[in-house]
Amino acid sequence: MKIPVESKEILVKLLKGNEQFVNGKYEAKNITIETLRQLATNQNPHACVLSCSDSRVVPELIFEAGIGELFVVRVAGITVGPNVLESIEYAVKKLQVPLLILLGHDNCGVMEYAQASYPEVKEHFQSILKCVYPAIDIDKNSLSSEDKLAKHHTLWVEEFLLNHSQIISDAVKNKKLYIAKCHLCHQTGRVKLIDANMDEIVISV
Repeated sequence: MKIPVESKEILVKLLKGNEQFVNGKYEAKNITIETLRQLATNQNPHACVLSCSDSRVVPELIFEAGIGELFVVRVAGITVGPNVLESIEYAVKKLQVPLLILLGHDNCGVMEYAQASYPEVKEHFQSILKCVYPAIDIDKNSLSSEDKLAKHHTLWVEEFLLNHSQIISDAVKNKKLYIAKCHLCHQTGRVKLIDANMDEIVISV
């Protein structure tokens, strides 16, 4: 799918911010109380990010973004339930963000737990497991690595959103929204885009 111009511009900006973060040249602006005061009565974020609740995954820092630039929805394992889905829909419909980033990451505890538990549904964390297991069902080879499973799950989340949200699917169809599937490497700090084959997508920044 060709990336809409506005979506690509924002994605490139965020990937450039990630390069700054990786290279130790963090220069984020809009992180002061003055910025917050300016946005006291309204917001106009550039993108929505669905990321893991993991304490090491902080989208604003990773993408070098300031206050008001990202609408972030955080949940363990980027698992999707009704509240998460509706939060993303709010960003798409109400805030009209042109970019949705699905941000998986290395060494995800949710993926590790799912691998150890599959195919049983344990007493605890049932909704999380039920959201990750479909990715395993599609490709049992994903059990070989928690990082590989995280990428498979990110791809599955995109399909889930498109199949369960008219708001999101219409926005994508009408080229008002682009969904970027991303994966964060803890060792490098770099965010990479992945496609349906889990190959890296290179976008010039």
